[in-house]
Amino acid sequence: MNIWQADFYRRPLQDALGSPLWELIICDADRHLIWSEFISQKQANSPWLTEQLRSIPLPRPDRLQVFRPQSVALLQTACQPLDIPVESTRHASALKQLLQERIAYYRGLPHYTSEPYDPIKLEAPPPAPLPENLWGDQWRFGAIAAQDLIPAFQNRPIPVQDIPAAFHPDQLQIAPATPIPGVIIDAGRKSRSLTQWLQQAKPFSLNYISGDPDGLILEAGLCDRWILSTFSEPDIASSAKIFSQRRQEARGLHFLLVQPDNSGMTYAGIWLLKADQ
Repeated sequence: MNIWQADFYRRPLQDALGSPLWELIICDADRHLIWSEFISQKQANSPWLTEQLRSIPLPRPDRLQVFRPQSVALLQTACQPLDIPVESTRHASALKQLLQERIAYYRGLPHYTSEPYDPIKLEAPPPAPLPENLWGDQWRFGAIAAQDLIPAFQNRPIPVQDIPAAFHPDQLQIAPATPIPGVIIDAGRKSRSLTQWLQQAKPFSLNYISGDPDGLILEAGLCDRWILSTFSEPDIASSAKIFSQRRQEARGLHFLLVQPDNSGMTYAGIWLLKADQ
């Protein structure tokens, strides 16, 4: 499948009249640059994007992936006349890496503004509490050896499985004995409802936030944030720190598992997640 990743947003640049410059940049999943073109913010619109996409001398992609919320609507409108499906997803790692590499390029261009600039940072709202009618009976941190992670779930009759091949430990060159951390939710009778809600929310990563109290935050969709739990117990905080350390050692890989109970016999949903490193 031919997949492109695209971003259309302002850069730390200005035109000769002092107007911010926007850039359309497109790459493939292997980080090969396909297209780059700048336009004044005053002229940035979907018809211009359509013409740019039409000008690319390559077969049109099967799907265009977009990670920036401000870019989605414009690119969806631009792609409609070309029959290019647009997928909003945070998993556009090739493009994110390319944008970070291009910072040095922008610095060498005329009218570089020197403003603070993080090419992949998204403006995110404060985390919202998980709806009370969805929360299960209990939750805990856990870990599975990298070599056992995929066999443990891949062929089980689990209603919802989101285990991208690109996130398999061997694809990420993670050592077989490396612990892959995760969060396990025993949701009881709410396991089906919670699993369906999570599938719609599109989980991206789980983050431990130290504070008063500490919190476990679910990053989902393009920029949504949800409070899965807050806690102040020292033993849970210690487990949370181990979870974060293991996630770092596993190149951001971790999992979220929802099950009716802790019998280990049935599961409702499994998501293999990977945080940006």
